[in-house]
Amino acid sequence: MLYFSKIKIITVILITIIFIYLSLSNLFKFDDNFLKNKINLGLDLQGGSYLLLEIDNQPIISQTLQNKLIDLKKFFNDKAIVAKNFTIENNKIFFESNPTFIDKILEFLSDKDSDLNPYFENFKTHQYIVDQNENFFSIYLSDYGIVVLNTSSLDQAVEIVRRRVDETGTNEPNILKRGNNRILVELPGLDNPARIKSLLGKTANLTFQFVSSNKNDGFGTEKLKFDNNIDEATVSKRIILNGDNLVDAKPRMDTQNNETIVSFTLDRVGAKKFARATTENVGKQLAIILDGKIISAPSIREPIVGGSGQISGNFTFQSATDLALLLRSGALPAPMNIIEERTVGPDLGKDSIKAGILSLIVGFSLVVIFMIYKYRIFGLIANFTLITNLSLLIGVLTLFGATLTLPGIAGIILTVGMAVDANVLIFERIKEEIKKENNKIIAFDSGYIKSKTAIIDANITTLIAAVILFFMGSGPVKGFSVTLGVGILTTLFSVYFIARLLTSIYIKSNKDKEKLI
Repeated sequence: MLYFSKIKIITVILITIIFIYLSLSNLFKFDDNFLKNKINLGLDLQGGSYLLLEIDNQPIISQTLQNKLIDLKKFFNDKAIVAKNFTIENNKIFFESNPTFIDKILEFLSDKDSDLNPYFENFKTHQYIVDQNENFFSIYLSDYGIVVLNTSSLDQAVEIVRRRVDETGTNEPNILKRGNNRILVELPGLDNPARIKSLLGKTANLTFQFVSSNKNDGFGTEKLKFDNNIDEATVSKRIILNGDNLVDAKPRMDTQNNETIVSFTLDRVGAKKFARATTENVGKQLAIILDGKIISAPSIREPIVGGSGQISGNFTFQSATDLALLLRSGALPAPMNIIEERTVGPDLGKDSIKAGILSLIVGFSLVVIFMIYKYRIFGLIANFTLITNLSLLIGVLTLFGATLTLPGIAGIILTVGMAVDANVLIFERIKEEIKKENNKIIAFDSGYIKSKTAIIDANITTLIAAVILFFMGSGPVKGFSVTLGVGILTTLFSVYFIARLLTSIYIKSNKDKEKLI
């Protein structure tokens, strides 16, 4: 029967009021802390910047082969296998052995259970391909080995890019993978991406190495330029510490020298390494190197045992803030290049919003007029429910701080049509029931009950399609699927709770009328 308990009525009213309040918070500013979330406009609506980054995986391949060369030397030494003349050329490891050990080397490198050359059962291939010509060997990454390497570096790069962008305070950035070596970064509302480009273009590989004047340094030496690209110094290749040991980095003012510095804190392992290195090398210069350039090379006046230190280098407060951000977010696994850049002006966004709103108003007005003409008072109930449904939909999107795009507006417009469709099915079913049933209350209740199966089936199939679009699609397609999916849920709530409640109130008050619908 068309009966609602007081608890159900109060619950429906409270839910409706809360979500209407949330939706109105996008239009009006309320002086409270109940909700700080707002619907954010996407790149296609408010303008902004679009960057397509490409990862250069060659350094990762080179580093992987260097590490594998060390593993091979150690493994062969442990197994008392003679292997010599190791070199790396053209992404291949070359070495030679005595004819006596050829079979053993091939056995170890082709063993499916060996950790030296992992075997991927799913792809029927090893990580490395081994070629042998007499007593000469070459080892290089298989196609799938390169795919695994690229996938790993891409996942790590996406996470670090996300950290860097988030720390700049950019609202609702969209960061997505593109292929196996590209990252798409959309920054709504950002008209000047110069700072972001600078941050994303730096690998942020931080190392601490001693300045060395001794050419016979056991680890070897190399000449590196300072950040000003003029001065240079010879540093030892021995890395005392790297950025992996950093816990935190912050910009601050050094009141003694009246300059901006970056203070950093090390983890427990890093603190021990730093304390030992500075204790044993008091008086030496310690070069602080970022991406192959020396930021500063201060002299160690006393042991640094507290696990913290500072980097100076004629920073402005902005450059110190950016350096601290880079150090906190971690080093990229490989260099990245910006291969495409677009700036979308705000005029496009305004035109899109106007077109979307205009289409929504025109469509909504036509629906309202048709429903009133066709169903009179019940058309008014359906129209009121429709407005409430839109408020519920916007309220849910506001609650989750969703980003609204042009396809998202299309999803909202589609929701309007689906909501009306449900009411039309119910009202037409009620007309059929009235012809067979004299009791109008029973007829209306039967109309809602018997039309429920068709309405729920139609909405569930659409919801399944929306879920598939969300997980299989990307970017604008996801925006459309989110608004469509939420719209389906709010439509079912508004039709079977709000509209049915209003209908029951009207029917009970006017059950003696000869023609209700």
